[in-house]
Amino acid sequence: MRRVVGSMSEEIGRSVLCVREKVKEAAARRAQTLPAVAPRLVAVSKTKPVDLVIEAYRHGQRYFGENYVQELAEKASNANILSSCPDIKWHFIGHLQKHNINKLVAVPNLHILETVDSVKIADKVNASWQRKRSGERLKVMVQVNTSHEESKHGLSPSGTVDLVKHIGEKCPALEFVGLMTIGSFDHDLTQGPNPDFQLLLKQREEVCEKLGLPVEDVELSMGMSSDFEHAIELGSTNVRVGSTIFGERVYTKPTKADANVTSTEEKLGSLSVGGP
Repeated sequence: MRRVVGSMSEEIGRSVLCVREKVKEAAARRAQTLPAVAPRLVAVSKTKPVDLVIEAYRHGQRYFGENYVQELAEKASNANILSSCPDIKWHFIGHLQKHNINKLVAVPNLHILETVDSVKIADKVNASWQRKRSGERLKVMVQVNTSHEESKHGLSPSGTVDLVKHIGEKCPALEFVGLMTIGSFDHDLTQGPNPDFQLLLKQREEVCEKLGLPVEDVELSMGMSSDFEHAIELGSTNVRVGSTIFGERVYTKPTKADANVTSTEEKLGSLSVGGP
């Protein structure tokens, strides 16, 4: 295994510690009316080598996110990851296509699928998980397109309650744990709170009210490197931070498994720091 040494090791350690402190400080600034849930930091390792994942793990990071199924499968199954990071927990945060579902559910240490955005995807993931992982439920989040942009994935806010209800009633292998959004990339905070994040909070209120769920049991995954502190202040319990921890990404030619990812998705992947 190629080791991360010297300044790079120190830089990863400092970055993880710095982001963790900012997460804690932002949580302390939240309104007392919000659930007192400690935010989870998901380090998005998209395009980054296994060595850097191991280094971040060595500095105490446990939750990692990936956007593409093929890259997640390769990293999670890597012998060095398996031996050096026994408690690692993987989040899939990219757009999930039907032909990749079986490969995703086979990923070792898969912790949460954050991007369920349709009944069809929920049903197929449920069936696949039942076949391969009987006896335990897969944690899932419902992705909502709060910015109403055609270039982003996620279901319309008007369909959120119905999809959450479907998962609870028709998908016994899945455990609904929260809502996720990307939101617009260019919101100017000098104009006030991000309306996309505020909308996700309202979606949670509606889901909990209509389905009788405790608010503290429904997570909110929102916020990336550029805005995770603001997202936490508004109530996020799960932030996806990539380049702030690992540095800017270098994109290479996509793998065959991901060759059908649209150019728009690639653009989103490069713009969003930790998002799909």
